[in-house]
Amino acid sequence: MITVGGVVDAVGAALLQVVVSGATAEVRDVTFADPDDATTGERGDLVLGAGIATPEQAIGVVAWCAETAAAGLVLKPPLATHPEVTAAAAGRDLTLVELQSHGSWAQLVWLLRGVIDRAVAPGPPETGEAGVYDELFALADATAAIVDAPVTIEDAQSRVLAYSSRQDRTDPARVSTIVGRRVPGEVIAHFRSRGVFRKLATGSDLIFVPQGPDGTLPRLVIPIRAGGELLGSIWAVVDGPVPDERLRDLQGTASQLALHLLRLRVQADVARRAAADRLRAALRDPGRLGREELGLPAGPWRVVALGAHGGTPELVHNLALWESITRRHGWRQPLIADLGEVLFAVVAADGEAPGSWLWLERLIHDIARHDPGLSAASGGVARTLPDLRRSRAEAAELLALHGPARRGPVLRFEDVWADVVVHRVVSTVPRADLLVGGPLPALVAHDRQHGTDYVATVAAWIEEQGDPTRAARRLHVHPNTLRYRMRRLAEVVPVDLGSARTRLALQIQLAALRREPLAPGG
Repeated sequence: MITVGGVVDAVGAALLQVVVSGATAEVRDVTFADPDDATTGERGDLVLGAGIATPEQAIGVVAWCAETAAAGLVLKPPLATHPEVTAAAAGRDLTLVELQSHGSWAQLVWLLRGVIDRAVAPGPPETGEAGVYDELFALADATAAIVDAPVTIEDAQSRVLAYSSRQDRTDPARVSTIVGRRVPGEVIAHFRSRGVFRKLATGSDLIFVPQGPDGTLPRLVIPIRAGGELLGSIWAVVDGPVPDERLRDLQGTASQLALHLLRLRVQADVARRAAADRLRAALRDPGRLGREELGLPAGPWRVVALGAHGGTPELVHNLALWESITRRHGWRQPLIADLGEVLFAVVAADGEAPGSWLWLERLIHDIARHDPGLSAASGGVARTLPDLRRSRAEAAELLALHGPARRGPVLRFEDVWADVVVHRVVSTVPRADLLVGGPLPALVAHDRQHGTDYVATVAAWIEEQGDPTRAARRLHVHPNTLRYRMRRLAEVVPVDLGSARTRLALQIQLAALRREPLAPGG
């Protein structure tokens, strides 16, 4: 953990100075403030006010920093010491830091990234070694010295792993990449249009990309490979083509980096397995570990079961893939584990931030547009750790009820509890004891002998509470056709659908029939 004060001490008084000491908070990330967007930033962010021009804008950013529980705000003079701004920060208990007038925001970004990334780098033994990250930063500096240019080291998914300390040559693409810790989409599109990623994927040759018309400076791109597999790449902001002798030195550096990236992959896999094991244990026996040990946010929580019906099964059962998807959409530490044949996620029940129920619900809906077989089911709210097991059981049970006629890709326990109650009755009572009489067995026999649809008609009538228009829509027939069927089936067997008790009994029998259809003659 590193606080705002720790960041200031690490960067040094030559650039940063605390103006208002607010609440002590962990710095988890760094982001730029957008005065026109009051939702920018998340809990633990150190916010950089590079675009703040007036005291009114600064006061507004102070307000939303406090609302989102940002770790602190950095401003340049004279805004950092403006009486109204400092009063607003003190009133909100927000730490306010001044960036000296001679310091550049780009320079500060690199320095902050180095401090924060090293502070949050995984530690031994089960979650990796911070030393590997230190070595990556050192190799980035060494590479920068070879090519005499600023350097970033990225993995195969264009996520920034390390970067050189020098920052004398830069462009908007490089600043955006380091601030966001991954290459922005528009920057990826720029280089993809020049065939860079195609060459990276298929070859080992160094790639020179000329200057772009949008102000993007030239790049030298060096693939990092091991056993023919692309592990990552080195990106250097160069003035022009690099001499051959330097290119040979770069290839040696790329070989060293390949070993480091393989080591990081192993550590990440170990960390993922350790986190999944802890979460799996909590879902089985929530009393064994505390909230902090599990990495859970403040409660309450929901347990969500992920499933698929004729969709992409590898998406559902691949823990690493789901972790990658959720991280890419902003969930920094996904709480996902497989238990038996089901994949479970534990999310915050409140809020809309990444890792919350509403956020995951939106993500599932977005994915389901491309994979309609995908489904998710949320158990009830768990307000204590022991409640996680109950929420997990509800989520698994609800997921089992998903079928072709489910109510969309996402179900919430509170919305369909009645279906669960009926399912539990049907699951615990033998079917023969439920189908003891009444009109249903006779209607099943008539449908088989005469090709009618009386059972489906009764089911739709009950589900739509006797509304002929909605029931006909459910069956894809005209309302007059439905009314005709209702008259005809009453001639086959008497049925009093006006009785609430009769409707309840029929609903239970229909659920039992769907679970285990009657055999011919049964």
